Amino acid sequence: MENPGKFKKGVKKPNQGKRGPGKLTKELKDMILCALDDAGGVGYLVNQAHEKPAAFLALVGKVLPLQVKGELEHSGGITVNIKHF
Repeated sequence: MENPGKFKKGVKKPNQGKRGPGKLTKELKDMILCALDDAGGVGYLVNQAHEKPAAFLALVGKVLPLQVKGELEHSGGITVNIKHF
């Protein structure tokens, strides 16, 4: 006789599967956006880009999509200029 609580390979438990973003994640995101607004919003981010470019570019890498869809109208490539003051 099998133990009903015993793990069986390949069988999922009830309510086990993909989980969406939780309430805590949304609340944390809202808190971060409020803090950014209180710190100065875009102006603050521009200042951080000048003061700490490595940290700012790490943030940019997190928020940009991993794959850009679409076509370039020319094959000249993309140039990014970052000024450090």
